Amino acid sequence: MSAFLFVVPPLTGHVNPAVGVAARLTARGHRVAWACADPALVRRLAGADAQVFGCAGPVPGAEGVVRPPDLRGAEALKFLWEWYLLPLADAMAPGVRAAAEAFRPDVVVADQQAFAGALVAERLGLPWATSATTSAEFSGAYDGLPKVAAWLGERLTELRARIGDPSGTADPRSSPHLLLVFSTPELIGPQAPLAPHIHYVGPSLAGRPAGSGFPWERLDQGRAKVLVTLGTANADAGGRFLAECRTALRERADRVQAVIADPGGLLAVPADDKDVLVVPSVPQLPLLERADAVVCHAGHNTVCEALWHGVPLVVAPIRDDQPVVAGQVVDAGAGVRVRFGRVRADRLGAALDTVLTDPVHRAAAARIRTAFRAAGGAQAAAAHLERLAAESR
Repeated sequence: MSAFLFVVPPLTGHVNPAVGVAARLTARGHRVAWACADPALVRRLAGADAQVFGCAGPVPGAEGVVRPPDLRGAEALKFLWEWYLLPLADAMAPGVRAAAEAFRPDVVVADQQAFAGALVAERLGLPWATSATTSAEFSGAYDGLPKVAAWLGERLTELRARIGDPSGTADPRSSPHLLLVFSTPELIGPQAPLAPHIHYVGPSLAGRPAGSGFPWERLDQGRAKVLVTLGTANADAGGRFLAECRTALRERADRVQAVIADPGGLLAVPADDKDVLVVPSVPQLPLLERADAVVCHAGHNTVCEALWHGVPLVVAPIRDDQPVVAGQVVDAGAGVRVRFGRVRADRLGAALDTVLTDPVHRAAAARIRTAFRAAGGAQAAAAHLERLAAESR
C-alpha cells in the first residue's frame, strides 16, 4: 500500500480528472488525500468522505481574483498568473507542506497549475508527478512568443526561491519523474512531446458523484441533440454568445433539440420550452452519451469528454489555453471553430449544420474516441503512479 497526496487548485476542471485517478488508487487499497484551497469543492467532486487538507489561497470569484470578462490574449494570461496562479502557490505552500508532513505521502500528484505541490515536494525530497489537465503547454502554446515564455520562466524561478528548493531546476508544470497527460497525440498533434516519463492516458472520467434534477423526460428522441456549454469559469462572459446559440438552435428546432448550460442565468426561456432547454448545470457525461454535437469554449475537459463519446464540436475559444485546444480540434478534423466575441447566429448555425451532417467530422471524432479509450484513462494513470511509488521506495 502506498500513499498519494493530490495537490489541486480550486478549479473544477482541474479537480475532475484527478478524481477518477484517486478513485482507482483507493479501490486498489492505497491511501489518498488531497490538498486544496477549497476543501468543499474537492468533497463535492470526489465524495464527502475524501480526506482533504485545507490550504490558504484565493478561490475563483473572490475579491481581487475576478478577471474582467472581456480580458483576452496576453493580458488575460498575465492576469491569470499575476493575480491568481502565483499568489495561489505562495498561499498554498504552508498548507501543502503541513499536509505532506502529516500524511507522509510516497508520491505527490501535483496539478500543472498547482505549483506549490511540485515545489514543496521538491523541497521535501519527495517524488512528484504532474497531472496535466490541459495539453496546451505541451503542444507549442508559446511558440512564437519568446518574451511571454521568458517572463513565465522568470516568475517560476522567483517562486522556487520562495517556496521550493533554490537549487532545483525542474519546471513545476512538468515533472521529470512522471507526466500524466489527459489527452493523446491523436488530438494534440505532431507537437506532442515524447519521452519515457511522459504518458498520454486520455480523459479520466471515472469516480464522479452523479448529479440529479436534470429533466431527462423532456428530451425528444426524434431530434438530434446539441449541448451548449461554456464550462464552469465563464458564467459572466457568455451572455451574447449563448443568446446567439439560442437563436441558431431555435431556427433548427424541426430537427435539433438544444440543451444550454446557463449557470449565470443569462437567458430568458420559458420553463416548458420543448426546443431549447436552458438549465443552470448539466450532468455532462451521461448527456454526452445522447449528444450529436457540442458547442463549447474549447475547454480541455469539455473537448476531451465530447471526443471520448465521439461527438464532434463547434469550438469558440475565449482565452487561456482554449485557442490552442480549439486549434487541436480543427487540425484533427473533429470540429469547426467560430469567433466567440463576434459570431452571429447565422455563422453558428452553419457551423452546427456542418458538424451534424458532414461525415468527415464525425469520423475524426470517432478516431479520437478510439485512441482515447485505448489510452487507459484513470486506470492507466493509477498504474503509472503505482510504479513511481514502487520505484521511489
